[in-house]
Amino acid sequence: EMSEKHTSLSSHCLDTTTGKPAAGLKLTLQVEQNGEWVTLGEHSTDNDGRVTGQVWGPVLPGTGEGKYKIIFHTKSYFLGLGVESFLYPEIPILFEITSALAGGHFHIPLLLSPFGYSTYRGS
Repeated sequence: EMSEKHTSLSSHCLDTTTGKPAAGLKLTLQVEQNGEWVTLGEHSTDNDGRVTGQVWGPVLPGTGEGKYKIIFHTKSYFLGLGVESFLYPEIPILFEITSALAGGHFHIPLLLSPFGYSTYRGS
């Protein structure tokens, strides 16, 4: 009997300028379907800069295999802090969950500043 693989997702954003979590940052999760990006959900980070797996819920279709994009809407975040000088109005992070990776938990963090960012596969 084959058990269905369950794939979960979470995210976290740290503002490296302040050294604090980026609270209230809007994230949009999209999946590629037939060459088009389809929105699966939109949430804002909590006071700890997180969108947890419980918040995203079971949004990944099927086993979770596919090509995804999380858009971090940084312009409104920076303007909300009174930061008017920044380079990246939004940061799209694309990732692909292959059959070899399906069934795990994917944590997509963002280290953010007005003039740079980095990401990695978190845990």
